[in-house]
Amino acid sequence: MNTPASAESQASPTTCDWNELADRVLAGHRLTASEGLAVLRAPDEQLLDIMAAAYRVRRQYFGNTVQLYFLMNAKSGLCPEDCGYCSQSKDATAEIPKYNILSRDKLLDGARVAAERNSKTYCIVISARGPSEREMRAVEEIVPQIKAQYDLKICACLGLLNDQDAERLKACGVDRVNHNVNTSADFYQEICSTHTYQDRIETLQSVREAGLELCSGGIIGMGEKDTDVVNMALELAELGVESIPINFLIPIEGATLTDTPELNPRYCLKTLAAFRFANPDREIRIAGGREIHLGNMQCLGLYAANSVFVGDYLTTKGQAPESDYKMIEEMGFTVTRNDEVAVG
Repeated sequence: MNTPASAESQASPTTCDWNELADRVLAGHRLTASEGLAVLRAPDEQLLDIMAAAYRVRRQYFGNTVQLYFLMNAKSGLCPEDCGYCSQSKDATAEIPKYNILSRDKLLDGARVAAERNSKTYCIVISARGPSEREMRAVEEIVPQIKAQYDLKICACLGLLNDQDAERLKACGVDRVNHNVNTSADFYQEICSTHTYQDRIETLQSVREAGLELCSGGIIGMGEKDTDVVNMALELAELGVESIPINFLIPIEGATLTDTPELNPRYCLKTLAAFRFANPDREIRIAGGREIHLGNMQCLGLYAANSVFVGDYLTTKGQAPESDYKMIEEMGFTVTRNDEVAVG
């Protein structure tokens, strides 16, 4: 699949005036590949200028609000796919919990925790190529109960979906489906061989046709090139994805993809800024690996991103929720569960 405005043919980035770039993005300009590369490759001494420009765009659409997401690993391990970054893949030897889909009571209790943590969205995730009939029915049964009892948005991450699957999720009250593209079309075969990038795109198309919102992002630090990062950001913009989680690879012992170049906080922040410029009015979430790769600088990520996961991830621990609340407050931001954000 050809990525829109591919960065491959534009390996030499242009030099940008970051404030002027923000002006143009706010006026409707669509980020080019060369501009995206310029962000990623900018000297570190320009980092604060880049983040200030990204913040101008973020503030226009989201003010100083932050939306929280809570993940529930509803089925762990037992996956037939060979995604190299994942501790739950069929080739991984990581010591992780392995269980089939959780009971109704456990899924409902997870929703209670999500609500108590002031999350806007409860994410139900299973490890699978795609959902079995039993898993689909479990989701169809629990979603209406969660929405009635806790008034949470529901994001389902169930693997590859067809048109009928997507329509059933829409009918039971799921608001959004997560299915990450993970990287660029060109690099995808380096991280997975049991399905293709196009398989993932077709799932997103089925989800869109069913009238559901799209949640799709990627993982940074798997050995991809800058051009792959930019192409992914542009692809997600072309798809009109509503919510974009940006993960930074956690090298989990036992996963097959661990020997990759080290990330540094400055590059991670530039990545978040590039995704904001490419997707100005879309929710951008700092996801897995932020605690490791952004470290003490993760608060700066909120100048580009407007959302974070609160609590743990699928098989790895996250930052204590109290630390997240404190970080958000100290940055002068507020947590919101509203879809519409009033900006000044």
